[in-house]
Amino acid sequence: MSWVNTSPLVKTYTLEEFWELPEPPDHSKLELIAGVLYMTPPPGYRHDNAVSRLIRLLSEFLLQSKDTGTLYVPRAAIWTTPNTYLEPDLFYVSAETEARLEPNRRTTADLVVEVISPGSAIYDRNTKADTYAALGVKELWLIDESNHSVEVRILDLDRLIPGALLTSSDEAKSTVLDGFNFTVERLFD
Repeated sequence: MSWVNTSPLVKTYTLEEFWELPEPPDHSKLELIAGVLYMTPPPGYRHDNAVSRLIRLLSEFLLQSKDTGTLYVPRAAIWTTPNTYLEPDLFYVSAETEARLEPNRRTTADLVVEVISPGSAIYDRNTKADTYAALGVKELWLIDESNHSVEVRILDLDRLIPGALLTSSDEAKSTVLDGFNFTVERLFD
């Protein structure tokens, strides 16, 4: 996938310049995609609760199944040189994928979870999802706290194809983590 910047007015950053930026006063999250800086509002209470519940569900599954992959929580990043840095809400890297990565640098993941907030919905569903596809992320879950839904997208060649849109008593299943499933309502109780 090639990156196109259509505006001559957009300043682009290298990773080094990005890492030197000060923390925004309102604690907004900064991310860098192909050198373009993106800022999203800090997550709210409902967002944090959905992430916490999913961390618990995934951790229990990984322990019970004796999976040797790693679950990364907020502030962990996927980044590539020279100019892309993303902080998913949650992501999983299998032991097999980890073995292929350079030491101390995660450039992809097997499963990425983004909890959609009103202030980040378009960015998460489009820009960020397209970037994850370009990085080879195999599965993306978009959890919408407003609609109490989970959208599962699966990598097909170089695109994350929308799969099922799950709500309430629907069962969410992972294609990456064989045997991991839960009812959607468990994320929003």
